[in-house]
Amino acid sequence: MRIYGNRLIKTVPGQLTRPTSAKVREALFNIWQGNITDCCWLDLCAGNGSMGAEALARGAREVIGIEKSAIAAKISRQNWQQIASSGQSFQIICGDIRTALKRLEGKQFDRIYFDPPYASELYEPTLQAIADCEFLATDGEIAVEHDPKFWQAKDIPPLIICREKRYGSTVLTFFNLKGKTT
Repeated sequence: MRIYGNRLIKTVPGQLTRPTSAKVREALFNIWQGNITDCCWLDLCAGNGSMGAEALARGAREVIGIEKSAIAAKISRQNWQQIASSGQSFQIICGDIRTALKRLEGKQFDRIYFDPPYASELYEPTLQAIADCEFLATDGEIAVEHDPKFWQAKDIPPLIICREKRYGSTVLTFFNLKGKTT
């Protein structure tokens, strides 16, 4: 798998994770261009860490990921270590998202990417935890990757849907604290 700058990163063998497609990854970073440099990025259900690696390659100051699979977390760490430059920090937390988020209390993130297994029941509890713990910075945004056959996005106050983009059967639903964006 290749990311920004034609950099090669490792992937998780087999079907353990479902990496975000190159088309969706590129679209997301085009939408958020200008907002990645020096941002604090949270990568939820990080898989092989391709989204966090992309954020580091594009200048994120800090990337924190949560991944349940120990194998995937190890590969994420290796990928981020390969991409990060001086002045950038990263951390991968291996564990269940519902308990691992508690370790981040008091932090705020400019960009949050959330891509759980499509058929999981993680969407609403995780977004509610993000809202309750005030993880999203005032001008921040969350992008949730999902298949609408499995989950229908809705506002989770104070998180408000500000836009949606469809890429085949994959949808990115964006949340912020303000509502619609252009």
